[in-house]
Amino acid sequence: MNFDIGGEQERMPAPLIKAFGVLKKAAAQVNATYGMDQKVADAISQASDEVISGKLLDHFPLVVFQTGSGTQTNMNVNEVISNRAIEIMGGELGSKTPVHPNDHVNMSQSSNDTFPTAMHVSAVVEINHTLLPALHQLHDALEAKRAEFESIIKIGRTHLQDATPLTLGQEFSGYVQQVANGIKRVEDVIPRLSMLAQGGTAVGTGLNTRKGFDVKVADAISEITGLKFQTAPNKFEALAAHDAIVEASGAMNTVAVSLMKIANDIRYLASGPRCGLGELSLPENEPGSSIMPGKVNPTQCEALTMVAAQVIGNNTTISVAGSYGQFELNVFKPVLIKNLLQSIRLLGDGSRSFTKNCVVGIEANKEKINQILNESLMLVTCLNSRMGYDNAAKCAKKAHKEGTTLKEATLSLGLLSSEEFDELVRPELMLGPN
Repeated sequence: MNFDIGGEQERMPAPLIKAFGVLKKAAAQVNATYGMDQKVADAISQASDEVISGKLLDHFPLVVFQTGSGTQTNMNVNEVISNRAIEIMGGELGSKTPVHPNDHVNMSQSSNDTFPTAMHVSAVVEINHTLLPALHQLHDALEAKRAEFESIIKIGRTHLQDATPLTLGQEFSGYVQQVANGIKRVEDVIPRLSMLAQGGTAVGTGLNTRKGFDVKVADAISEITGLKFQTAPNKFEALAAHDAIVEASGAMNTVAVSLMKIANDIRYLASGPRCGLGELSLPENEPGSSIMPGKVNPTQCEALTMVAAQVIGNNTTISVAGSYGQFELNVFKPVLIKNLLQSIRLLGDGSRSFTKNCVVGIEANKEKINQILNESLMLVTCLNSRMGYDNAAKCAKKAHKEGTTLKEATLSLGLLSSEEFDELVRPELMLGPN
């Protein structure tokens, strides 16, 4: 093998190979309408179905790090489908007859348009089947917690310091909105990913194809996958640039950033149990330490933050690779799709695991939340309108310096009576505009 780089773990992603199966089946169906022998087209379609199902995945040993157009993988697909079709038709393996890898399986195609087509098909399929369902599950689980925690008042924190109160439900509503925005960002890139390069052949001109081939192939792919695809309006852009892949990675990157924030917040709020914030309790899924008995760690949060870190790194690789489109062809195609598919899969699996093994089991430690709330000096903020900023600051600083409560400091300064303080400092009245 000429590209012995990285070993088995760097093999071309299975979703891409399956997408090639979809493409070759679609092309055979269309080519039959232009004169290809129907029996040959049917055999190619049957062999392609076996690629789509994963039955033939062992026959695709090539790694990502090969020619930047993915030519070796396109030919790997052509040869596997050709030989399997030959078997189906009762021929001799390796004979290239009655099904030739180039003349039949690759008819009206070039690696330069098949590989980017398979890139887009695999990305759209994985987004729809893996990522979006998982993000919707996470969104719904967080929304359920938002509703559950709606009336629990807690102290807010800015700059990692005490701030004014809010409800735990309000805090979780921010997470809900982040995930909702992430879903929308991912959905918004699908129309560009659904535009297919097929029909551009070598440099985008469509040499060696028949008129209408590109439109018919896109329609056939839509029929096979059950997802909407269309031919790219400009094949030169579709071969030479992969801005849609870069855009999709940007959406994944933003989702990863959101999940990093959410997972970190939750694990920090669950820190303790006795010497941390301890406002949340997380499910006890497994022992946390091999040396400290009884320790429970926020493992799902840690797993998700590692997923986020990987996706953020993948976005850098994709950004660099996307910029390497010289003249009529981008020659970083395999590494582009490898990293995008990994990001899609990791975010999908990570979100699903985080939802199932963490979010649905989160509990609020109301006693600890209330204790911290009542100890906070930032409740003084509600006194601004009564005594002014400077006097309110004196109360807070005095209480902090002397280790007393805010009420004790305010009373000792003679700024309010006990009754006035109790009337003004009410966290439940500090949750929104007056």
